[in-house]
Amino acid sequence: MKPSVHHLFFLLHSVSWAIVLQAEERPKMSEQGSIETAEVSSRSSVAFQSTQLGEVAWTHGFWSEKQAICRETSLPQMWKIMVEDQHSQFLTNFMIAAGEKEGKHRGPAWNDGDFYKWIEAASSIFALTKDRDLEQKIDEAIAAIGRAQRKDGYIHTPVQIRWRQGDINAIPFSEPLQFELYNLGHLMTAGAVHFQATGNRSLLNIAIEAADFLVRTFESPESPIRRSAICPSHYMGFIDLGRAVGNPRYIKMAQELIEKRDQVIDGTDDNQDRIPFRKQKQAVGHAVRANYLYAGVADLVAETGDPELLETLKTIWDDVQASKLYVTGACGALYDGASPDGSASQKSISRTHQAYGRPYQLPNSTAHNESCATIGNILWNWRMLQITGEAKYADVMELALYNGLLATVSLDGSRYFYTNTLRQLDSMPTELRWSRERQSFISCYCCPPNILRTIAQSQNYAYGKSDKEVWVHLYGSSRFRTTAPDGSSIELVQESEYPWNGKVRIRIAKTPDASWGLQLRIPSWAKEGTLKVNGEVEAREWEPGSYSSVRRVWKTGDQVEIDFPMPVRMLESHPLVEETRNHLAIHRGPLVYCLESKDLPPSVPLLSTLLSPDQVYEPVPHASIPGVMGLRTNLHCRSNPAWGKDLYREWNRKPLEKIEAVLIPYYAWGNRGQSEMSIWMPLLLN
Repeated sequence: MKPSVHHLFFLLHSVSWAIVLQAEERPKMSEQGSIETAEVSSRSSVAFQSTQLGEVAWTHGFWSEKQAICRETSLPQMWKIMVEDQHSQFLTNFMIAAGEKEGKHRGPAWNDGDFYKWIEAASSIFALTKDRDLEQKIDEAIAAIGRAQRKDGYIHTPVQIRWRQGDINAIPFSEPLQFELYNLGHLMTAGAVHFQATGNRSLLNIAIEAADFLVRTFESPESPIRRSAICPSHYMGFIDLGRAVGNPRYIKMAQELIEKRDQVIDGTDDNQDRIPFRKQKQAVGHAVRANYLYAGVADLVAETGDPELLETLKTIWDDVQASKLYVTGACGALYDGASPDGSASQKSISRTHQAYGRPYQLPNSTAHNESCATIGNILWNWRMLQITGEAKYADVMELALYNGLLATVSLDGSRYFYTNTLRQLDSMPTELRWSRERQSFISCYCCPPNILRTIAQSQNYAYGKSDKEVWVHLYGSSRFRTTAPDGSSIELVQESEYPWNGKVRIRIAKTPDASWGLQLRIPSWAKEGTLKVNGEVEAREWEPGSYSSVRRVWKTGDQVEIDFPMPVRMLESHPLVEETRNHLAIHRGPLVYCLESKDLPPSVPLLSTLLSPDQVYEPVPHASIPGVMGLRTNLHCRSNPAWGKDLYREWNRKPLEKIEAVLIPYYAWGNRGQSEMSIWMPLLLN
């Protein structure tokens, strides 16, 4: 389908470096389809602007390879699942809702949202590849959605199909757990991304009609908003759409809906609405719902600069970092819990699930850590980084991207985790709800397309733009192109083997004849390093967990070199994390490592191994996992008799043996058949 105009033009009028996508002018169009000059919010409350699709591309190396797998394997495989009805129904649900097929709705209430996330992922890949076969699939999906949409803009296939079949109780927003706003939020975001990637209005128009329906619905005195904000992707969705079409009413709608959360009566911590948002101090309840809420509020802060909302977000973020975040960047420790935990007012206690849990409650073998919660954590930290420019948010984002996110999908891009454990044992004392091995299909399919859209958009987190500055957040071989207001071009080419090697070279390929700066992130784990410009060492204080600014009148061919040494670091946990007392976790650069039983002699149980404080590690290519750097070391192991039914027994000191093993990045575990695995390993105490 040929777009009627070339591309989308985002008018960022408050920033002197307004960006034109791919150096081409993209006219802005009104909601009725005519070209207009309506302005997007200035977003003066952010430290930098995000890049747009097409401005950044991974060129080769780590993330380029991950995106290639996403493009060549994951997206086609997921499309096959979504157009066929073997496991569930996605495309077919829209066709039934449109009256084109007979049948009932199949799958969870949030299947529509999963379909929208696939379109978002595919659109993001199309922006990089211009793959016409992929475009055809996207167009087919959008056409089916458009045919299913009601004339008033409402679209939610579970309700529409029930209504078609004569169910008079099939009323929009009558059931809080229908996930209507969750689905519609993902529709609005997908519409904005698809338009930006293609210039095609097809999905954007559908999203606008749906958004206008919501505006009319929630502005009425009988608004059904009470308890309907389950897993609130719609805050981000409204703001994404408002920015895309330059309609401040959508951003205002997000603000009103966030404020209306405080009107909920008899709310619960599970849905983060027991107390008004501005009074919240801790991350509680369902971790996906929580992180989507925090990310949506952060988007609103970027638009309004609301200092009270920002302070609330910072307080909650501090709570997560201090006591509820896993060493992998994952979160949501509990399958099931209760909150407020141990309250004297027992009537206020409610069940929580997939939950943050209490402070320092971070189990390993029974960790829940839903994949979507990790993605929500990435979305939240990315927005906090944009608002503040503080590197601590980039540190958490990077940690979650390389570890929590990538562990959710197999190396070949075909299988997924719903939950993500930090220790896998063959003999588990408790039967848990979700598989301990990655699956090609998960009955709750929200995570796989969420994983794909994050990998497909990973380059968007690499750079940022502010007044006469380019921010470098993530390292890896990439190309960044943008255009200054005077029409001059800026182009950076980054070369690096990151995360295996900390040497980074950034070449200025194009530059205007004017002074501008590079804001270079120094990760918190990089305790030392060097920064050179054109071979000369920059004399400056090295500050881990900060941005280092290099400003000058650049010339084409200038080079910046950064060297982040990557020694192996052994981390211990806070003593109140009782499961990991006297245990260590191994890090190198941004990667968390683990021990997998596949890398032990068959006679050595994983739980018999110990680390010593003076352990020596050698980075080596892994023999059976191509493209992965392992850490070769000598572990200690103690041969003890197998446990029977006794809960306790008298300790019997046994002689130690040394064995050679190779630790692997956590994201690479579970790709060689069934195995045991642990991130945390007990410390050998003298």
